[in-house]
Amino acid sequence: MSSSLTLRRVFLATALTGAVVLATGCSAGSATSSGDTAAATAAGASVTTTPAATTPAATTPAATAPTAANRAQAGNRGSNTQAQPAGTTPKRAAACPTRYLKATPGVSQGTAGSVYQVIDFTNIAQTTCTLYGYPGVSLAGGSPVHQIGPAATRNTTAPRALVTLAPGATANALLRITDAGNYPAAQCHPTAAQYLQVYPPGQTTPIYVAYTSTACAGTVGILSVSALQPGAGSAS
Repeated sequence: MSSSLTLRRVFLATALTGAVVLATGCSAGSATSSGDTAAATAAGASVTTTPAATTPAATTPAATAPTAANRAQAGNRGSNTQAQPAGTTPKRAAACPTRYLKATPGVSQGTAGSVYQVIDFTNIAQTTCTLYGYPGVSLAGGSPVHQIGPAATRNTTAPRALVTLAPGATANALLRITDAGNYPAAQCHPTAAQYLQVYPPGQTTPIYVAYTSTACAGTVGILSVSALQPGAGSAS
């Protein structure tokens, strides 16, 4: 009787031990079922339950679209340069047409063999305009009035400058007229002139200024003119 009881206890212990081993192998890395744990505990075995490893989720703050205020603040930090308004070029007045101008003889001064005659150009319009460069000047006469002899050459002593004429303002050019008597008559062909034929710079319509002189109707050039300058000018 005692032998049979001992065998049954051995058999029961062996069975329980096998059950514990089997349960442990099947649940590796996971929690032991409550039934197996109870059975193993009843058999006197020590069972440790290990919770499954947990990987913490990466916490990444959500991207936030910058607000207008943030963009402005970032822009201020990134640059100290302020936008400058585009420069503006003052609009230049148009060239004076002939109809805007009145030409008159100004100061005159005679020297040995020549006469220096100022020609004044006054803006008689109500609009500002400009003059630049040399007027075209020649002596004229006859009926109908026509040019006599070559037109004036350019005296480049004074540089060209843009002259802006407000209404009523005046510019001037200095004309030199060499005495026709300085040349042989056969070469000069002296002819009486009653006018100065004056073309403002860039214009094709002349102004006739009453002026008495002796011109050379031949190929001899007796005139030279300076570039236009602001003001009424003088002969010297």
